[in-house]
Amino acid sequence: MTEKMRRDFCIECRKETEYLLQKRDMVKTIKDKSYKFEITVAVCMECGREMSIPGLIDKNVQEIDEQYRAMEGLVSMEDIEKLMKIYKIGKAPLSLALGFGEVTIPRYLEGQVPSREYSDIIKAALASPAYMKQRLMEKRSKLTDAAYKKSMAAADSIERLFNVSDKMLRVIAYVFERLEEVTPLMLQKLLYFIQGIYSALYGRPIFTEDCRAWVHGPVYPEVYDMFRDFKYNPIDDARFALLKGTEEALTDDEKRVIDIVVNTFGMYGGKVLERITHNEAPWMDARKGYGDGIPSSELLPKERIMEYFTAVNRKYGVDSEDGLRAYICDMLKKEA
Repeated sequence: MTEKMRRDFCIECRKETEYLLQKRDMVKTIKDKSYKFEITVAVCMECGREMSIPGLIDKNVQEIDEQYRAMEGLVSMEDIEKLMKIYKIGKAPLSLALGFGEVTIPRYLEGQVPSREYSDIIKAALASPAYMKQRLMEKRSKLTDAAYKKSMAAADSIERLFNVSDKMLRVIAYVFERLEEVTPLMLQKLLYFIQGIYSALYGRPIFTEDCRAWVHGPVYPEVYDMFRDFKYNPIDDARFALLKGTEEALTDDEKRVIDIVVNTFGMYGGKVLERITHNEAPWMDARKGYGDGIPSSELLPKERIMEYFTAVNRKYGVDSEDGLRAYICDMLKKEA
């Protein structure tokens, strides 16, 4: 990785020269264990030697800290900040709620690296509102009444928010990981295609939720409720940090199907994906008798979705990206 040229004093050249910021590997021993880190260095454009420039040491410390935490599976400062934002709780109250000393979380946010034991507790709170509620109840006597009620209300809200199956959450988490921006409309259609293609290839649904034939195409109502506040905007909310890591429980076959869908259907926006579903038999059959724009919530049976995509698979081969691209192309040629 190379960045644009800048200027500073080079002690080798004894003058101000241009330099480039580049990446290089370094080996560092921490607690008798060797680690290889990638750090940023400034390289003089005239003599080729590394230069010392303002702020670079601090940047290297931050780079090493982040990479070390990732290698050891330790919680990051960013994750701790997300935890505070999600549960609307301050540093000291969070420390007490998790069973730490009052200054523990403030120290972690200043850069102190947590032990694995404490890191795992923080990660558990970030992953599960039920776990966080349990901690809050256990340590209620150490918290102010206002802090306790505020955090418990946030935890209750999150539990209601994630009112879908674990498998659905894992699929959504993996879609989020694979795509930089996802709108609610786009997500609904990707989930429908994932369900259809997985069931066509493996003879069973990937998740249990039922799909409905709404005006704008197939919709999973529980997922709609989760993301309705974003409307047509990309989904971005600190609470969805709770999904992080859940995708690791997916099987290789499940990830493979999601990858195929993301690499094909995921190249299009929500309105284009809506057009595709409007040209497919399951949605059209379920919408018979309804005029354009008339609301409906007819069931799109999982068996019907599987039947349709099984036929699509026989014609196009939905286990390959080329096959799906050919299918998408034909669907978009049809008149809505």
